[in-house]
Amino acid sequence: QARLVESGGGSVQTGGSLRLSCAASGFSVASACMGWFRQPPGKERERVATISPAGGVIDYANSAKGRFTISRDNVKKTLYLQMNSLTPEDTDMYYCAARGTVGSCGTWSAFNIWGQGTQVTVSS
Repeated sequence: QARLVESGGGSVQTGGSLRLSCAASGFSVASACMGWFRQPPGKERERVATISPAGGVIDYANSAKGRFTISRDNVKKTLYLQMNSLTPEDTDMYYCAARGTVGSCGTWSAFNIWGQGTQVTVSS
């Protein structure tokens, strides 16, 4: 069965860095749009970054541009998010997700495979 498992979250000070990883299995990773999302308590999920199957098309939320880098290794079936220059506003639960069907990576509602999330906490 399709599965995503995140790791790499933790607590850092303002200006610090974290590298999130997402191990994928049970579906055709090389054919799937993938991405990182965040979900503040009581609010809906929002996109942090998405990446097309071969890595050629990448889209970042405005808050992530210039600080975060999404990448993927389809051989290792792993998705990454390098997070630099972190601020307290980045504190949240971060989720790895994949679209298991053919379609636009910009259709966020179609991402139907989700991990359990990893907590990122940034203190001042």
